[in-house]
Amino acid sequence: MGARASFEDGQIKSPSGDPPPGSDSMERRNLLPRNGLEIKVLAEVSRGVRIPGIELREAAPSQSSIIYPFCDSGSNIRHSTSHPNLEAPRRAVLGPRARSWTKIQVAMEKGEVGVAASGVHLNLEGKKTLSLSSAERSLKLYGTFTSVSASYSCSQRTIPLYNVLWLEISNRKLVIEYAAQPSKTAVKRETWTFNLADEAALESSALEQWVSDVLAQAYHGAQLQKRAYVLVNPQSGPGNAMRRWKNDVLPLFQAARMTFEVVTLEKGGEATEIAEKIDLDKYDTIVACSGDGTPHEIFNGLAKRPDAARALCQMPVSHIPCGSGNAMSCNLYGTHRAALSALGIIKGCITPIDLISITQGDRRYLSFLSQALGIIAESDLGTEHLRWMGGTRFEVGVMMRILRRRCYPCDLAVKVEVSDKKDIKAHYEQRVSKQAALRGPETPAINGATDADADADRAGLPPLKYGTVQDALPEGWQLVKHDRIGNFYCGNMAYMSPGVNYFPAALASDGCMDLVTINGDISPLAAAKLLYSVENGNFFDNAHVQYRKISAYRIIPRDQQDGYISIDGERVPFEPFQAEIHQGLGRVISKRGVYEASGP
Repeated sequence: MGARASFEDGQIKSPSGDPPPGSDSMERRNLLPRNGLEIKVLAEVSRGVRIPGIELREAAPSQSSIIYPFCDSGSNIRHSTSHPNLEAPRRAVLGPRARSWTKIQVAMEKGEVGVAASGVHLNLEGKKTLSLSSAERSLKLYGTFTSVSASYSCSQRTIPLYNVLWLEISNRKLVIEYAAQPSKTAVKRETWTFNLADEAALESSALEQWVSDVLAQAYHGAQLQKRAYVLVNPQSGPGNAMRRWKNDVLPLFQAARMTFEVVTLEKGGEATEIAEKIDLDKYDTIVACSGDGTPHEIFNGLAKRPDAARALCQMPVSHIPCGSGNAMSCNLYGTHRAALSALGIIKGCITPIDLISITQGDRRYLSFLSQALGIIAESDLGTEHLRWMGGTRFEVGVMMRILRRRCYPCDLAVKVEVSDKKDIKAHYEQRVSKQAALRGPETPAINGATDADADADRAGLPPLKYGTVQDALPEGWQLVKHDRIGNFYCGNMAYMSPGVNYFPAALASDGCMDLVTINGDISPLAAAKLLYSVENGNFFDNAHVQYRKISAYRIIPRDQQDGYISIDGERVPFEPFQAEIHQGLGRVISKRGVYEASGP
């Protein structure tokens, strides 16, 4: 981090905190905000060096003062003298570091600002100026201007750096591709094309460096130009996956200069076959345009490879929400909107997540999202005939079963790691604080080593610490009869569908599953309040909810000939199964390296 200047008590402060010697002319009455003046601190970048600057400007016709501290003559700051009202710079020595302060007075015309071109400012044709603001993480355009798709009449427009997809300068033209956001729930591709002004015609290397600086800050540590293998499942949810891909996702991927191969899935299990054979070195991510079932198939396809551990650690899975639940995108990108998820993939980072081994009969497969028996499983899988209703079908199914006060008897053995709710909150807060400290304010994600990294060269999946469901019960485990369970629900992510933060203490890679059990014989009124508490954020603290952090379990359904067991939203045989977690075994592309959910 470079040093930052500040504005305090009418004085310009140097990075050390002292006002620059010789700056008596910068009087309090001239610098304090008045008549609508705005003060903005800009931490700018020139040739990779952060240069703090302070901008004082006024929207109405008046004068604007731009004060730059700069390191030396090689810092690439150039002040245009073509503006008729540009005064000669006045300098004052800045303490022992021998830096200088340059104060430039610029007369402002309505809607136009004649600011000098530099390593962080570009003068554009028609008295327009483009400025990179690191402090506000945005690109700012000053002057009346016209974009490709619309005409604007204003003195300033800002693009958040997160929305900047690509920049390039060629033949004295600047092209900016970005994701315009007309509302909170939508983004669309837009392009700005400008001619550079004569005074902005710096040497080629300087222009290239300017573009490089902007892209580096826009991607904030994320990989540029990702190579994607895109799987579109037209059978997911309401059946509009291909339309979402073409209309919402493809334009953004193209604008970000991503390369991709697109496959339309034609049968169940095809995603598993593709992932099993994919060239790990050819792509940076597999993108599922689907519900949560296709990512489940992808993880299990990677798990079938001879180099399963390496494949799962090397090939991140991404998600474009096109299904009914879309839990994966809600957790990774904080949205169930296709375009916003696409932007999250473009700007996202590789993130380790825990995966769970499920053994059932003689089979072993992986779960990335959840396992359920009882009301949740039956309401999901037992309402397939209502798929046309989208996510509403699940709510209808739950209410029908609540009114019946259904119970699902089973025998359950659990390897508990944290059981008390206060301790679970402490566990969550400690992990989140540790992640924030490691991540720091300038880093989007933690891409550190996990337990799985050490085993990445091992052939196949990690060994099972507790054996399979067919083995004797592990030492120290106790099988407990549960006659009144109405809902057995174990999660590896927080959101199970949009707005349904069922496992608020879930973390991406803490080596724990989150287990919720609720009795089925509670009153319909209490059950209805329980459902409402999921939406209002009080579910975790509800007295009817038993919430535990666990690392493994075995569940044996009984007293039923048949029923529903859901693994990642997919139906599996109604028979005993065992689950065991593997910390950090999988990889995903997430927006910030964490789940986009509030904690308990």
